[in-house]
Amino acid sequence: MPSLPSFGGLRGRGRANQQQPAAPLSVPLSAYVVDCAVYVDGERLPGRWTHIAAVAEVRERGEGFVWIGLHEPDERQIQGVAETFGLHELAVEDAVHAHQRPKLERYDDNLFMVLKTVRYVEHESPTSANEIVETGEIMAFLGSDYIVTVRHGKHSALHSLREELEAAPERLRGGPAAVLHGIADHVVDTYLAVSAAFENDIDEIEKAVFAPRSPISAEQMYLMKREILELRRAVMPLATPLRRLAEGCSPLVPEQVRSYFRDVDDHLTTVTERVTSFDELLTTLVDATQAKITLQQNTDMRKITSWAAIIAIPTMVAGIYGMNFEYMPETTWRFGYPGVMLLIFIACVLLYRIFRRNRWL
Repeated sequence: MPSLPSFGGLRGRGRANQQQPAAPLSVPLSAYVVDCAVYVDGERLPGRWTHIAAVAEVRERGEGFVWIGLHEPDERQIQGVAETFGLHELAVEDAVHAHQRPKLERYDDNLFMVLKTVRYVEHESPTSANEIVETGEIMAFLGSDYIVTVRHGKHSALHSLREELEAAPERLRGGPAAVLHGIADHVVDTYLAVSAAFENDIDEIEKAVFAPRSPISAEQMYLMKREILELRRAVMPLATPLRRLAEGCSPLVPEQVRSYFRDVDDHLTTVTERVTSFDELLTTLVDATQAKITLQQNTDMRKITSWAAIIAIPTMVAGIYGMNFEYMPETTWRFGYPGVMLLIFIACVLLYRIFRRNRWL
């Protein structure tokens, strides 16, 4: 990925006026705080920071930014962070309770963005799986000198992304907006990987649907339909927030970073097209499965009807001769019983051959 340029407006004072980095703070991070770091000129300052000390350091220097990552905090745990960074109470409430649609909202001097994360659940076969896509959420509060990320779900970790960005200081020089771009790019790349894995499952399902005597059922098709809808709910609503960021909805996103959001939006468009095609193909496969089940039911009914007609002949004859009338046809004839049995056998064989010729049996 191309390097993000640095922005003078985010750097503040020059290196000549920079103070020496503060000594490492020996403070333990809370259980819900995954990491808290200060970045100046794209480099991470050494030490462990509380959110209060980190903000004070950045604002005293007049340059750099803070990136603090939280994992599933409750209202009490996030309250201190919200007060320190001046986060809006409505956005904080959304970040705590999760289960939000992808969106971008502007509150005073910061932005609040919600992204849905997805994970492909490994399974032996899509025809026997109970779950294929697992979802989580990442919320990001973006300010001029900070970015606060709140994660929900076990698979939405940003540790690898943080290491990747720290290995490329030229990207972090872009400020908090560059981190938000990295998160969006990471999430959309995950969408691409999941959609590619999903495509293999759909190919396997398609083969099973059109294979003769396949064991696939309508319930399995509805499961696939439900999972693609879950993926669709994560992917589709994200297009509008990315487009707004690319078009410059806020001065917090510099012009140089907007072009990178356009690139992410292009990748999201690719995923959207894939998901749409998956949805349409699954609708077709559901219809084909239902038609196949209906055809199988009709075949079964014809077989049942054929055997019922064949069994009806001896049943009818036995019923007639079981009425115990004294004067029944051929009851006193020596060959009456063999004759009746032979007649029943011939009639049954005749019906069987007729049904076989008409492919009912």
